[in-house]
Amino acid sequence: MSRELAGRVAMVTGAGRNIGRAIALALADAGAAVAVNGRANRADVDDVIAEIESRGGKALAVMADVSDEAAVQRMAAAAVERLGRIDILVNNAAVRPEKPFESLSLADWRAVHSVILEGAFLTVKAVLPHLKASGSGAIVNIGGMSAYTGAKHRAHVLAAKSGLIGLTKALAHELAESGVTANCVVPGLIETVRAAGTKPPQHHQSSNTLTGRFGTPEDIAAAVRFLAGPAARYITGQVLHVNGGAYLG
Repeated sequence: MSRELAGRVAMVTGAGRNIGRAIALALADAGAAVAVNGRANRADVDDVIAEIESRGGKALAVMADVSDEAAVQRMAAAAVERLGRIDILVNNAAVRPEKPFESLSLADWRAVHSVILEGAFLTVKAVLPHLKASGSGAIVNIGGMSAYTGAKHRAHVLAAKSGLIGLTKALAHELAESGVTANCVVPGLIETVRAAGTKPPQHHQSSNTLTGRFGTPEDIAAAVRFLAGPAARYITGQVLHVNGGAYLG
């Protein structure tokens, strides 16, 4: 395959497992050096880095809680110091707890928004000078299908993911003249590894795909790789649904 991202550097948040991991590997396969972010599980991040390096790629662990402004600033600085630049930012970090609306506290609400929406705000702010200097910077935010279809027990998550769409469109307008694109990939029903004892989201049980299967993290990673690459420089402010026809936007 083409190494269309050779010489470029990507930062992927929440990249230790599942979709984030697949995105980091896909961008590395395309030739990018990858700053692999995780919040707490260094072992998962190290596994991703080891796999990238086993394929001949270059990667760096950048541990940080994306809701912590100072930690995000340090993460961006470390990536630039070690890898030289940042051309691509993928905001994948998220928490998706389920809880009935009547039981939601303000702390529950803020905990989700601080990672999904405020985390994206903080990472973009931290790396923006480097994206602008790139000349072909790309931001790809990872949304959620339930923000379009609705779902029970996810008001805090849906609100944050919906806000991410608005942020994407605002960034597309503000950054176009700097040569930076901003798009959002919205995964549908994706088979992922879940913590022991954790049930799949409720909307997985009530949704179906036209393709007859759930997607894989690699399906999402392929879309991100495209939007981060040279073939997508005329695409900005868009929402790309990758869901096997479970939702027709």
